[in-house]
Amino acid sequence: MLDRVTKEKFRDSLGFDDEQLMTSYLFADFQRSDEFDEYGELVAEAPFVYEACPDIDTIRARATKRLEDYNEKYPSKPMNLVIFDDALKHLLKITRIINTPSGNCLLVGVGGSGKQSLTKLSSFICKQVFFQIALTKTYNDNNLKDDVKNLYREAGPLGKQVTFILTDAEIKSETFLEAINSMLATGEIPGLIPKDEQDVFKLECKNQYGKDLNLKGADPSLLELWVFFINRVKDCLHMVLAFSPVGTKFRDRSQKFPSLFSQCSINWFLPWPEDALVSVSNNKMSGFKMDAKKEVRTALEAHMGKCHDLVTEVCDVYFQRMRRHVYVTPKSYLSFIELYKDVYKVKYDGIDVEE
Repeated sequence: MLDRVTKEKFRDSLGFDDEQLMTSYLFADFQRSDEFDEYGELVAEAPFVYEACPDIDTIRARATKRLEDYNEKYPSKPMNLVIFDDALKHLLKITRIINTPSGNCLLVGVGGSGKQSLTKLSSFICKQVFFQIALTKTYNDNNLKDDVKNLYREAGPLGKQVTFILTDAEIKSETFLEAINSMLATGEIPGLIPKDEQDVFKLECKNQYGKDLNLKGADPSLLELWVFFINRVKDCLHMVLAFSPVGTKFRDRSQKFPSLFSQCSINWFLPWPEDALVSVSNNKMSGFKMDAKKEVRTALEAHMGKCHDLVTEVCDVYFQRMRRHVYVTPKSYLSFIELYKDVYKVKYDGIDVEE
């Protein structure tokens, strides 16, 4: 539609040059920088302004800088991400969704596609509180409700922006999804907050009620405060569901829990293209010592990407002939590169031993 309108309304100025169409632009809301004084103290945080990016390399550099900041802040759990074109576009989509009031996201892709890592980075970029279930053998519905209740306090009375990610692996029971479905549909989960605690939550929101609605000195009823609290939670608590489309669970859940799909923006993680695979192999092999010329290393990195593509094609052929699914994921590709490096080192060291 944007292409069509641009051609109709700006035909003379464009001269039918499709390269100038707005659809070639990427948009992001984290392009501005924080302001610091001469002593390095933070003066003002950068506002989130949704605007067009100058070009893909500029926004990639900014995203890479945020990734470095994340790894510096959390050195015990660094993320070694390669922000190739597809990953960058997914990152921009997730940040856009969770930075929007009531923005919830459903990420669909096979395991190892980068759904969790990109969500963590997006949450960090948006300066939100990131939460993921710490799964144990005894974790049950009550534990989930306790965790969600704590997030309600963060998002409601405290007014913090919260990212809550839930993956396939963390759904021990389908009753977990019943609670999340209810939360997405109405903002409430039956039996989550006891009556006596509800009154505490309401009163904690009273000051914020007056500020947000410009009603200084107002004396709202408890019902008005509860409605305000629920709306605030819906605006500030952002649900990110990371599901795999493999098997029948995905289809069954779409029928049983409609709000998981209707209340979320759906983002499909499709297989990595070959140029993305080559970018990843280049990144993973860059610091690896090899007895080879630069041209050979470049050809090897391209060959690694081609190998993964070939295996993916063979999986399709295998399914057509044997009617059995075999999946190779981006995580398989990373394991393949690490295995190559291990085998190369063993074989190369073995030559020295034999000599």
